[in-house]
Amino acid sequence: MNKILTVSLIFFLILFTAIVKNSTKKLDDEIFVLNENIRSLKKDFGNIKLEYDYLSSAEKLLEFQNSYFDNELIKKDILEIRTIKKDSNKFQVNEFSFTNE
Repeated sequence: MNKILTVSLIFFLILFTAIVKNSTKKLDDEIFVLNENIRSLKKDFGNIKLEYDYLSSAEKLLEFQNSYFDNELIKKDILEIRTIKKDSNKFQVNEFSFTNE
């Protein structure tokens, strides 16, 4: 009777260990996938934050203009902007329409 009880206890412990090991493996895989997604999102966030903080500020844009373009850029009045359409071999110049008007 003791042998049967000992063998069944050992079998139960082996089975229980296999179940626990399998479930922790699944949890580890889910955690790995979530960490990879977070890493990707952090990278995207860093790039977007860099663009927003440094490239879109007026001071930085003026600094880049002075550094890289010297006197190549000139200011234009927004009302002077036109659009060009090509219809069959003719070009048509129209006023630029703003989306919020």
